[in-house]
Order: sequence, then C-alpha cells, then structure tokens
Amino acid sequence: MHTKMKRSIHILAIQSLALAMLLVIAPGVAQGGGHSFLGNFSTIVVGPSTVPDNGDVNPYGVAQVPVTSGLLVKGNFLVSNFNNSSNQQGTGTTIVQITPGRAATPSVTPEIAESPGTVTLFAEINPTLPGCPGGVGLTTALVALSSGFVIVGSLPTVLGDPTTAAAGCLIVLDSNGNVVKTFSGNGINGPWDMTAVDNGRSVALFVTNVLNGTVADTSDDVSSTPPSPLVVTYKGTVLRLMLAIDRHGPELLTSQVIASGFPERLDTAALVIGPTGLAFDGRNTLYVANTLDNSIVAIDNPLYFFKSDKTGVTVTQNGALNSPLGLTLAPNGDILTVNGGDGYIVETTPKGKQIATALLDSSGSPPGAGALFGLVAVWNGVYYVDDATNTFNFFTKPWHE
Repeated sequence: MHTKMKRSIHILAIQSLALAMLLVIAPGVAQGGGHSFLGNFSTIVVGPSTVPDNGDVNPYGVAQVPVTSGLLVKGNFLVSNFNNSSNQQGTGTTIVQITPGRAATPSVTPEIAESPGTVTLFAEINPTLPGCPGGVGLTTALVALSSGFVIVGSLPTVLGDPTTAAAGCLIVLDSNGNVVKTFSGNGINGPWDMTAVDNGRSVALFVTNVLNGTVADTSDDVSSTPPSPLVVTYKGTVLRLMLAIDRHGPELLTSQVIASGFPERLDTAALVIGPTGLAFDGRNTLYVANTLDNSIVAIDNPLYFFKSDKTGVTVTQNGALNSPLGLTLAPNGDILTVNGGDGYIVETTPKGKQIATALLDSSGSPPGAGALFGLVAVWNGVYYVDDATNTFNFFTKPWHE
C-alpha cells in the first residue's frame, strides 16, 4: 500500500477512536459558570500519612481508582511519591493506596479534624528500572484506568541534583502493582503531570513535559545560596499518546505534540518548574496549568489537534493564581488549581473568571509554598496531597452541616 495512503488510513482510525471517546464521555459532563463549588466547603480533614515503610516522601500524583481489580479497590486513591527517605527529589519509587477515613470528631474553629483512613503499599518500583532513562523518580503524572492498569510518570535525578535530571518514562503497572512495560522516547521528556481520556479498550493520555532544553544549560551555580534562577526556556510541551488496551497492557499507537512553547526552567528548590496539571472537559477542551506564566490555558480539539507550535489560549492569568501546579475540574465544570506559591486553591470558570479561593496549607515560610500538587474533586469536596506534611487531606463541609 502506498505510504501516504497508509498514513491517511492511520490518521482516520485515530480520529474515529477520538470521536468514540467523546461519544462515551460527553453526556455526563457538567458545564461550569454557575455557583461556586469551593464556596460549599470550609473544613480541612487531615488524612493519613502518605509515607510508606521505605520512607519515601513528597507526595505528588493523585488518582482515584475506577474499578476493583487485584489490589485496587474502586473509590480508593493512589498517591505517587517523588522523593526518597533522604528527601532527594526525583528518587521516589512508591505508590500507596489510600482508603479515606471519616473525621474522628466534629470540626471546630479553625475547623481542622483528624481522619485516620488506611494506607497500603500498592507498588515499589525498581529504582534502576530497565526502559526508563535515568532511573525512577515518580511525578504528579498518575492515572488509574478502567482496565485495571495504572500509569505513572518518572522524572529521575541523581541524588536530587536538578542538573542530572533525565528524560524518564511512563511506567505501566498491572492491578497488583507489578511493572508490565514502560514507554520512553516518542516525545516523553520529563513527564510532569498527566490526564487520561479512558474508553476502556482505548485511551488518550495527555502528558506535560518539562525537560526540553532545560538540563543542557547548567551555566548557573545551582549550589549558590540563595539559588540563582536557572535560564528559562520555552520548550515545554503537551504530548498526546493514543493507546490500545488488551489484557497484556497498553500498546502505544501514536505520539503527537499538540502544544509547545511553555516556559520551563530547572530550580534548586522545586527541581523543575514548567507546565503541570491537565484536565479534559469531556467535550472539546483540555486545560493546562502554565506554571511559570502564572496562567491557565485551553487547548481546543485535543483529541484531533495535530499542530504543535502554540501553547493554547489563555483562560485566566495572575489574580489569585500563584504558580498553579495541580489542576482538575469540579463537578460543576469549573477549573480548580492549587498554587505552588502560597497554599491556596483557586476556582475559575471556563470563561476565565476567578470566583473562589480557599487556603489548604499555611505551613512553612512563605506559608503554603510548595505544598500542593495532585488533587481530585468529588461531589462533597476536594481530596489533595500536602507534601509539607506528607498527608492526604480532604477539603469538605463540617460535620454539623
């Protein structure tokens, strides 16, 4: 068959797959722009520790389990750890599974309650995993699929030194926490966060990458105190990976950069800063937290889009945003982001109006800085990791309401 004809057929197949995903997902998605979702809540339920027996810290990724299979229990949450027990970034190798607990006592001002929950180890990955360039350092890129497979991103370092950061990979685990394969190359270069459009036997992964052009420039003295900011490059990307799923795991069909030009740089405190959280609205838009630009951008037609020379359209910028990291969608369709700069969560409508904020972490100096990453919104609140305290918390209503 002629090469151009084969390519056309392949593109048509991918587009048909994308349309099938939209038809499955779109009917249940709410539209944003109504009353504030965050305005319903005022209580922080402090959840269980995310630190497993090997001492890994710095919880980053959060994913809710969609199906009971193997060790996975539907409704539970998975959390990935980025640091090892020596607190070296880019060296964490564990994923824990959390069954949230109820508050032990009714909330009182300032409405902080304890909740034990239960934590079990889901996976501990070989730090020299074959097929993952540079080793293992699990990032915020974490999804649990309806097929029972789990995919997590790795951005590894040597002893936490940002100038040693390597391209990493995406690691596929079965429902018992065993590694079944890895994906590397194909545009994967420092996978920092990820979301999935899951249709069971077919999946579109959207991945932010933050190492394009950052590691090569080591002209700044990374050991200086205070640290000198490293050079900003504008090569961060959003990558779309189309997967086919069978009982042996996902097969990579195509890889396409659908947005590029995001600012990114290495950082002695945060390791690397660049485009982070993503969420798909179930219809036509992929939202991305553009961290260094202090903005949220929208990419239209992400399942079909084949151009890669732009970052997307800015939805909102500055205001209450302060280095947005994790991003998810509320049940009402509004965009929720957590700040890397001050410990606040911010609610923004799809039209770009910032309508609510709430303080989720006030520890440290400056208060709340660098504490918040992955989050999941549910009907009665927001689950999130707090890596200042290494806990899995819940922002919700007080008991008496």
